[in-house]
Amino acid sequence: MTTRIPYIPENAPFTAEQRMWLNGFLAGFFSDAGAGQSVIAAAAEPAAPKAPLLLLYGSQTGTAEGLAKKTAKEAEARGFAPRVMSLEKYETVQWASESNVLLITSTYGDGEPPDTAQAFWSWLKGESAPRLEHLRYSVLALGDTNYSAFCAFGKSCDERLAALGAQRMQERRDCDVDYEGPAKEWTDAVFARLAEVVSAAGPAGAAASAPGVTLPAAPEPAAEAYGKKRPFPAPLLKNLCLSREGSAKDVRHFEIGLAGSGLSYEVGDALGVYPSNCSQYVADLLGVLGMDGEEAVNAGGSETTLRLALTHHFDITKPSNDLLSAAAKRSPGSELAALLAPERKDDLKKWLYGREVIDVLSQLAQPFTPAELAALLKKLAPRLYSISSSLKAHPDEVHLTVGAVRYDAHGRPRKGVASTFLADRVGDSGRAPVFVQPSHGFKPPGNGDTPMIMVGPGTGIAPFRAFLEERRALGAKGRNWLFFGDQRRSTDYLYEELLEGWKTDGFLNRLDLAFSRDQAEKVYVQTRMLESATELWSWLEAGAHFYVCGDASRMAKDVDVALHSVIETAGGKSADEAKAYVAKLKSDKRYQRDVY
Repeated sequence: MTTRIPYIPENAPFTAEQRMWLNGFLAGFFSDAGAGQSVIAAAAEPAAPKAPLLLLYGSQTGTAEGLAKKTAKEAEARGFAPRVMSLEKYETVQWASESNVLLITSTYGDGEPPDTAQAFWSWLKGESAPRLEHLRYSVLALGDTNYSAFCAFGKSCDERLAALGAQRMQERRDCDVDYEGPAKEWTDAVFARLAEVVSAAGPAGAAASAPGVTLPAAPEPAAEAYGKKRPFPAPLLKNLCLSREGSAKDVRHFEIGLAGSGLSYEVGDALGVYPSNCSQYVADLLGVLGMDGEEAVNAGGSETTLRLALTHHFDITKPSNDLLSAAAKRSPGSELAALLAPERKDDLKKWLYGREVIDVLSQLAQPFTPAELAALLKKLAPRLYSISSSLKAHPDEVHLTVGAVRYDAHGRPRKGVASTFLADRVGDSGRAPVFVQPSHGFKPPGNGDTPMIMVGPGTGIAPFRAFLEERRALGAKGRNWLFFGDQRRSTDYLYEELLEGWKTDGFLNRLDLAFSRDQAEKVYVQTRMLESATELWSWLEAGAHFYVCGDASRMAKDVDVALHSVIETAGGKSADEAKAYVAKLKSDKRYQRDVY
């Protein structure tokens, strides 16, 4: 009888060199016909089916989506059949047949769901939500401890899924802005738990090595591209002050060079900036500590001096919860210790306004050691800014529109870390470490003939400058309507020459301005919306996309209320009909928000 030798096909998950080596090895190893036939028989057995795994994400800026896709790749490598889906598509999920679900979601504003998850949350908490006793799940919640409603939406989803009977296979993990480490720990724990409860096949095509046999090494991976883990040191090309003399604000226009970085972006994306702390702030903090800054500490897994750690690695503005707790324990009779009682949450929030790490440390009779302090500080996280340019208009450049934060509080000057890093500390010869954060929802219409309505007061103008530059470069024919506002026209009309020029030549079909302090009664962008309700309704009925950028806690909420009112009054709708109309705008991606 002729011996059949096993053969590694071309579509097997090996390089050509590995496949050639394996086929040569098998030809020599299986010279015995019986052994060859037994291996062939085993190879002919069908592979066990992979266990399904659904990864749902709720994302405002793209972080949760990126984590979901990264987790899906790991799931596939571990023998699962993952599917990745936005929460906005929850209606397509066959909930009765799902068995394993991972939910990764952010929270924005005052504990609200991301825009893409609002309909899902209304359904999940409603009476129509199904019982889910058959479902195993775990939640990864993304948030920012600087907000009182830290990870609130992720917590709400976790509690509601459990209330519907779903089995929590791994405890929820709540991640601060420095989420990579905790997210990795959660992922490892989830897959360890899944391995216990799911009988999943290994990756298809994985080969078992014979004893003593080592496969040829895979090719060396290419150098890592610039991104969040490896930010590009970008030159600051221009630093222009947009607000004029007499303004209460300091708004800057930054032009940053990307030549040689390989970085690319689309309008609607954000630019991440890794800042360094102000050297004077660091010196003041060292003075309170009674240290010279040369003390050795661990920062990011390596040893460095305390001064460098405070400058480049740690957040020395917002006190972490760990620092507050440790300070209260060291000074049990202090005002801070009393404020940490659960029932005084609102009082603590008021007390913390304008206070920084130095204010907490200055109240201690006995300072922390350098090592203790390093363990209590949060990592200095990158800041995300809406991009205000189009690559088509400015090749190899990215522009930002940023308000430099400066104010006095509790007898000390205060300033924003990243905004004043760009405004004051990068300088002509310095560089800013940057990366692109893609936006997966906040985009202009794909069809250039579609009308756009944009509401962007203050620095919320940023993405709409980019949208309009893009349309201008592409020769798009769609109508454009911008609502812009700020405090005073004489001092705070950002990009006035550009906007007025676009209005004059007809590219900007409508420009409605609202300067709140130019008259006795304050006027805002939502005021202008209500004044133009009839025309705004006609644009919506003609298919216009509606965009909002800016403050989430006040402006965006007021604009949303005004939008409902426009639909009710000009559209002749009831409150419920207006609510349904807005929901349809969102589901059709015609109502998009970039809010913070």
